[in-house]
This record gives sequence, structure tokens and C-alpha cells, in this order.
Amino acid sequence: MNTLHPVLVGVDGSESALRATRFAAREAALRHRPLRIVHALTWPAMQVPMGLAPAVPPADDIRRYTREIVDEAADAAGKAAPEVAITAEVIDGAPAPVLLAQSRTAALVVLGDRGFGRISGALIGSVASQVATHAPCPVAVVRGEGRPDDGPVIVGVDGSELSRQAVDYAAAAASLRGVELLAVHTWTHPPSIGPGDMQPLVYDVDALQAEEDALLAESVAGLRQRYPDLSVRRLTTQGRATKVLAEESADGQLLVVGARGRGGFAGLLLGSVSNALLYQSRCPLVIVRPRADG
Repeated sequence: MNTLHPVLVGVDGSESALRATRFAAREAALRHRPLRIVHALTWPAMQVPMGLAPAVPPADDIRRYTREIVDEAADAAGKAAPEVAITAEVIDGAPAPVLLAQSRTAALVVLGDRGFGRISGALIGSVASQVATHAPCPVAVVRGEGRPDDGPVIVGVDGSELSRQAVDYAAAAASLRGVELLAVHTWTHPPSIGPGDMQPLVYDVDALQAEEDALLAESVAGLRQRYPDLSVRRLTTQGRATKVLAEESADGQLLVVGARGRGGFAGLLLGSVSNALLYQSRCPLVIVRPRADG
């Protein structure tokens, strides 16, 4: 029995979910982990006008249809990565709570960016946002097609602790794929030193650029020692992080960001950049969340 934490993928019968399943299978193969496919079965709600009988399919039909969903996903996963051990299960419950419960023993959760299930009608975009906000492990949302063969792995860097964890995740992902790591750091203006501080009206752009370059260089220092064959390219640029990362993602095969950066409030579970990229990234996005290793 394989005791490694699996790559977990949530499916709902949509084409988006099948793309996510193929991505998850390839990711499991790269990481030598099993793949777990889960469909959350939400029984049809009886939301009908008073006096009308709800048209609810028989329970046996619902079970058969949901089994077809996970069987179809398992078949797609097997074709994408024949060497991966696959399990598939239908679990009663709403998608987000089911996936969050399953994520406690997962190495990575993978979801499509949108899709309507044949039974539940759940919008995967909403589920992805909830799971990315609360899961105890990294969450991948499969957006776009990416460039699977030669595109770089891109990581957003801001110097925060979660950003450092994102860099570690992205470096490992790039090394496994044998592609370049592109580390991107953006800045817009000098940061405030403390609460209530005014930002300077005039500042030395060249000096600030040098400071931001140094922050990025420090964030990726030591990667080549751990990954001797890894090519690391650094990009420091003035601009909004979401816009720059979304533009760079058009040429990437994977974009990695921390769940919350140095600009976020302490109680914020999902930062503005990571949340925006759920909808704007043009390649698969991984949001790195803190978790105990296991």
C-alpha cells in the first residue's frame, strides 16, 4: 500500500475538470505519488415553487451518473500517466467541504478553473477559491493550457515567508520538469516604514531598483546549490504584481505564488494578488499555503 500523500483532484464531469485530472496525473508522475480522484455528490436541492413536485432523478441514477464521472476521469488520468497508481471515489457532501477534508492528507489539490457538474451544478471557480483559501497544502488551479514542453516555471517573489516557500516549490517543480525558473519581483513605489508613515513624493528610482534587485537575488540565493542543473532567470520590474505575473504566465507552463504576501493583513487568508490570479493567470496556477511536512 502506497502511504505517500497523494495528489488530489476534484472532478465534476466538466471538460475543465478533465484538463485538471490530466494535469494532476502528470504531476503525480513527476513526484512519484499516487493520484486520488474525488467527486463530491451534492443531492439535488428541492428548490421549486410551493405546490409543485420536484423533478429529482432516482437515487440509483444519480449514483450511476456520478460513478461515470469518476470513471471517465480515471480513464483520462490513466492515459496521461499510465505509471501512476489511481484511486477514485464519490463522497457525499458539498464540493468545498469534501475537498478540504480530503486535503488534510494530500500533497497537492488540483482543480479546474470552472465547470458545471452533471448532478450538482456547482461552479468550480467558486470551489477553487474556497479551497485555495483554506486548504492546508498547495492548491493548483488549472487555467489555460500553458506550454508543457519548454515554458518556464514562474514564481512571484516579494520577500515574505510564504514567498520563500513558493520559491522552494517552484524551484523543485522546474527541476523536475527540466525547465528554467523565472523569478519575478515587482515594485510600484517605496514601501511605508510603519503604520501611518507617508510615502515619499520624490525618491531615487535607480537606488530603489537596486534595492529591489537585491531582494530578489537574496530570495533565490542558494537554489543552484540545491539544484545544480537548474537555470534561474530573475526579473525585477516596476508595475503591479497581478498584471506583470498574468502577462508572464502567457509563456509559462506553471505559475507559483504564495497565498499571502508581505503587503497583506495578518488575518487575511488569501492575498489580493493570489486571489486575482485565480481568474487572470494564463497557465496553471499553484498557490502555496503553509503546512507541516509529511
